[in-house]
Amino acid sequence: MSLLNTLRRWWYTPRIRSNLITGAAAVVALATGLLIGGWSRACAGGACPSPAKLTQGYDPEQASKVFAADGRLITDLGLERRTVVSLNQMSPAVVAAFLATEDKRFYDHHGVDWIRLLGALKANLLHGRVTQGFSTITMQLARNLWPEDISGQDRSIKRKIREIQVAFEIERLFPKDKILELYLNQINLGNRAFGVEAAAQRYFGKSARDLNVAEAATLAALPKAPGRYNPRKNPHLAIYRRNMILGLLQDDGLLNPREVERWRAYPLALSTRSDFSEVAPYFVEYVRQQLDTRFGPELYTAGLRIYTTLDLEMQQAAERALAQQLDAIESGAYGKYPRLTYADYMEKRSDDEPAQDQSPYLQGLVVTLEAKTGLIRAMVGGRDFADSKFNRAVQATRQAGSTFKPFVYAAAVEAGYPLSTIMVDDPISVQIEPNQPAWEPQNYEMRFEGPMTLRQALYRSRNIIAIKLGMELGPQAVIGEATRFGLTTKIPPYPSIYIGSAEVVPLEIISAFSVFTTLGTRTVPNAIDRVEDRAGTILWRPVPRTDRVMSPPQAWLMNDALRDVVRRGTAASSVGAKFPLPAGGKTGTTNDYADVWFIGFTPDLITGIWIGMDKPERIKDNAQGGVLAAPAWTAMMREIYERRPAPAEWVRPDSLTFSEIDKSTGYKFTPFCPKDTHAIEWYLPGTEPTEFCPVHNAFLTPGSASSPLMPNPR
Repeated sequence: MSLLNTLRRWWYTPRIRSNLITGAAAVVALATGLLIGGWSRACAGGACPSPAKLTQGYDPEQASKVFAADGRLITDLGLERRTVVSLNQMSPAVVAAFLATEDKRFYDHHGVDWIRLLGALKANLLHGRVTQGFSTITMQLARNLWPEDISGQDRSIKRKIREIQVAFEIERLFPKDKILELYLNQINLGNRAFGVEAAAQRYFGKSARDLNVAEAATLAALPKAPGRYNPRKNPHLAIYRRNMILGLLQDDGLLNPREVERWRAYPLALSTRSDFSEVAPYFVEYVRQQLDTRFGPELYTAGLRIYTTLDLEMQQAAERALAQQLDAIESGAYGKYPRLTYADYMEKRSDDEPAQDQSPYLQGLVVTLEAKTGLIRAMVGGRDFADSKFNRAVQATRQAGSTFKPFVYAAAVEAGYPLSTIMVDDPISVQIEPNQPAWEPQNYEMRFEGPMTLRQALYRSRNIIAIKLGMELGPQAVIGEATRFGLTTKIPPYPSIYIGSAEVVPLEIISAFSVFTTLGTRTVPNAIDRVEDRAGTILWRPVPRTDRVMSPPQAWLMNDALRDVVRRGTAASSVGAKFPLPAGGKTGTTNDYADVWFIGFTPDLITGIWIGMDKPERIKDNAQGGVLAAPAWTAMMREIYERRPAPAEWVRPDSLTFSEIDKSTGYKFTPFCPKDTHAIEWYLPGTEPTEFCPVHNAFLTPGSASSPLMPNPR
């Protein structure tokens, strides 16, 4: 009390009272001068942005949206996920929740809430630190629209004065509803979602117009600290703050106590998948790279609508099938696996380790195309995009192995070789370079099987006959054929190319099989249907490309021979026995078991699968495409055709003829030929055998049937 008595004595002493009043007036005058000076200098020299620009239209940065073929959102390209909507396209609950939380006197002030300002000053003085802010929605809009000019990180007086001045200007130029609309489209709501529409889709999988009271309150909880109250990361904190906001709505008379309790009990029903951003990351990056070249920075800021060819169900089936097969291989289901497994690698890998191109564990890829259009329906470029962004489907080059052999046989068919042509599977020695050891290739099983038809050699994948056939045709014929099928990598003119020693781009060799699937037409792969601007105007639509490579009769012969790979060849046990629909394809295995392939097709789809190490090394002993890769193809196709109509069988061209032959000689079958050598073969007109089998003949002397191989009847 002594201090109060002293102050009273001073006040009742005229001279001291006069000095106090004079001093106080000087302080007020000084503060007023400083305030006026600060006010006038804060925006001097154009330091403050001009809200007048907004009168020409609100055009914020918007991430481009990437959609699947059926219109479902896959992901966004850009830093800010935003979809601009009008105020009347937002749920009234959203508007009420944000006003109750951020600025309940919004419609009563002109940019600054002086009542709230005085309350904040009082609270901050009492606590000796900043505990309350007084930013109105208009002030928040100012700093959100121009963060570089009005930095939210800068807490200086000058920054606040700039914010207030810009807020006054916004209020002068726009009606309240427009200001609120701008704010609700601009605000950061976490998870790269900006604006209530993007956040509604991101968290709840619905439009802002459809949000209920609890969901609206959840969004209104976010501006205070988007990371802290993110309902995906911190659901308990999000519910706590949501319930506080429901209480504010009750305080404002917008909810009664019973309604508040009802909405507080409402579960945090987040969408399990508001988009498919974790699906098809290699495909999305493939699309992004193509569009970045065409659209540049606009791709990330202009809010483009990118409609792709991706089928989400096929993509998920591809991802599951590949992951399960790789896990099975590493688990020892196909015999001892001697390498580091993916699971062991991920357990040892640190979270901050950067992504890499080459990974030390077993990798794989899957590509699925619509046969008649080339549309890419699924693309898996690797096992883990977060660990390795290298897209093996389009960026890698790998040895094709036996998946290259169909191009050798296609060249032979076009050159007039019937599939009943007999060649001998026996040891060969080829001199490649002078003064170097001769090349002596082997079959996979390290054995030789003697005479057989080209059809048999293809579906049994005999290396020696493919080499002999390629050498008869010549390297330029085979290289030219592969080029016409769409392979662009360099193929050197060595005999080893006939069994797939040349490296190929996986997407190219997979799409090359479209010639066999469509009966002669090569379709060029395409991942993008169209690109639209925000108004729906089409900016770009790729033109489909097709090339006629083989005549339909020639292609049907190859198609039928490749169906034998599934019916009775190297993929019979893993595909033919388990997949009942029409199908064909080719297995592939490279030297030292470093690459395994299966490229299979139905009448409407082509799917290629590759498995191997990024650095070409032996996968395991006895690795084979028909054993390791083909089962993944079967699992994927079975899942796809559970939801897809069964395709119709290929139609054989009428111009083809047939003949009953003895497949051990290639001649026409006779009643004296063994029943197990009987076969029906199809021919281009003029290539049919004209003579009956001279080996199995009743008029031959005993033992003469084992004489040397007869010449081919062509």
